[in-house]
Amino acid sequence: MEHRISLVTLGVEDLGRAEAFYAAMGWEKHPASVDGNVTFYQALGQVLGLYPRASLSSDMHGRVLGEGSGGVTLAQNTREREEVDALFARALAAGGTEVAAPVDMPWGGYVAYVADPDGNVWEFAHVPGFPLAADGALVLPS
Repeated sequence: MEHRISLVTLGVEDLGRAEAFYAAMGWEKHPASVDGNVTFYQALGQVLGLYPRASLSSDMHGRVLGEGSGGVTLAQNTREREEVDALFARALAAGGTEVAAPVDMPWGGYVAYVADPDGNVWEFAHVPGFPLAADGALVLPS
């Protein structure tokens, strides 16, 4: 079996508002998106999807999804420490909410957390012990 995460879908309350946030963060809407129903963004080896929370709940036979991360965060690792600051500032300017300002971690990383307008939490991290490959992929060291 090949282990992978192919698609991460975020349940959102207002698709237009979510699209505006991600556009302001520099994400480009993929043509496979279905206006008003689902929005896709191509990422390195994965896809990020935005889907109205009510539709997602319906797909799951009525299960109600709560707001916020539910203990899950999305992470974007950076090549340089300064990129964490830039992503954090950009997310706040795009309408995100500060969860934790950029800070040096005891284990040697530099990390910030921001929630998107639906409460989905993003971690922006520079982790010297986990350098990114030339193509931007995160590959855990041996």
